[in-house]
Order: sequence, then C-alpha cells, then structure tokens
Amino acid sequence: MPQTSFQTLLTAWIALAILLLPVQLKATAPYGRHTSPRWGPLMDNRLGWIIMELVSPLMLLYFFLNGPNEKTAPLCFLAGLWGLHYLNRSLIFPLRTRTRGKQIPVVVVLSAVFFNTFNGWSNGYYLGALAPPFSGGWFRQPHVLAGLALFLSGAAINIWADEQLLRLRKAGETGYKIPQGGLFRRISCPNHLGEIVEWAGFALMAWNLAALGFAVWTAANLIPRAMSHHRWYRQHFQEYPPERKALIPFLL
Repeated sequence: MPQTSFQTLLTAWIALAILLLPVQLKATAPYGRHTSPRWGPLMDNRLGWIIMELVSPLMLLYFFLNGPNEKTAPLCFLAGLWGLHYLNRSLIFPLRTRTRGKQIPVVVVLSAVFFNTFNGWSNGYYLGALAPPFSGGWFRQPHVLAGLALFLSGAAINIWADEQLLRLRKAGETGYKIPQGGLFRRISCPNHLGEIVEWAGFALMAWNLAALGFAVWTAANLIPRAMSHHRWYRQHFQEYPPERKALIPFLL
C-alpha cells in the first residue's frame, strides 16, 4: 500500500475513534460485569478473551517479519514491546482469571477481533514496510526515552492493578469485591489508566500514525469503560469510597 494511502486510512481511523467516543460514553460495552444476553449468542469468557487478544500480536509479527524493511534493533525493539504486552494480555492474564461459568457475547469477540486485526496489521505493516530503519542513536533520542518511561510505567500500573483484582476472588468465588490499596484508593480503574499511559508512551517512541491511532483508540475505549465500572461500583456497593474517581485521581 502506498504511504499516502496508508496515512489517509489511518487518519480516518483516528477520526472514527474520536467521533464514536460520545457514543461509547453513553452505551456500556456488554462484557465482563456488564455482560447481557440481549447482545446475542454467548461463549466462554476465557476462550473469547484469548481469541480476541491473540489476533493483535499475530498480525503485527506476521506483517513486521514479512515486510521488506531491514529488521534493525529499534524496529525489533518496538515489535518486541508489542509482543510482550500481548503475551500477558492474550495468554498469561486470561489463564489466571477465575471466571469459570462466565460468558461473553460472540458479537463482542468478533468486534474486538476486527479492532485488533486492524491495529496489529497497521502497526506491523508500518514497522515492516514503511518505517525508516532508525540508527543506533535512536535509543538516545529524548522522545524515545520519554516514551519508554511512560510505556514501562503504564505497564507496571496495569500489571499491578490486574494482580490486585485477581487476588480479590478466591478459588470458587464468582462475585465482585471492592479493590483496595495503592492507586485503588484514588481511582476505580488503575488497570485502564495504566494501559492508556502505556500505549501513549509507545506512540511517543514509535512516532507514527499507526501507533498514534492505537493510542487514541485505547483511550476512546477505556475511558468510557472506566466510567461504566465506576458507576457500577457505586450502584452495587453502598460503602464505596465517595472520594474515588473513575480514571484520573482528583479529576475524572
């Protein structure tokens, strides 16, 4: 695909995320604690999660490895960060969750497969076919160092928050509890905050429209998700801490 066409497609993709944000703020995505049979057939939650998340790293690695670009250290580093994130999201995390008996609408899985296919393809195609090779000095550039700091900080927050949520539910339990400690003292969804920060950092490092598109879509999906979770906690727990915000301490 010519670079101009690729950039036009990604510009439209980013614009779509922004246009759909008000819709997502009003309509709660029907999975997890918000699952509803009104959205059609259901499937096993864990299997659905693995399917929809595994698509992204497979697409990125396929188009990156089969692209004509020389596989320089900076390009391999960016592809490796993507792969490490999704190793956790697509396999390690879902296999550790205690969600026996829980289900997810098939339509949610299919829509996530489309979303992850596009983002995996666009980032893999850019790195494998369109990106400049970058030099060894790339690792010392300020935007790379700042982006890496954000990426690692966001990943640490995301993994820590997921660990706290996993520990809330003992073997055999299926209900929900109020998470406590750390960032959970200030916000309901530090796991979502961490992921938003993580991909903002990746976009800063990679400095291209494909990475920016994924960062924008991540925020457009997870900001409404965090607000829906926050409302759910308040509706289901009378004792829920009133000072907690949804996503950003003291603000949102």
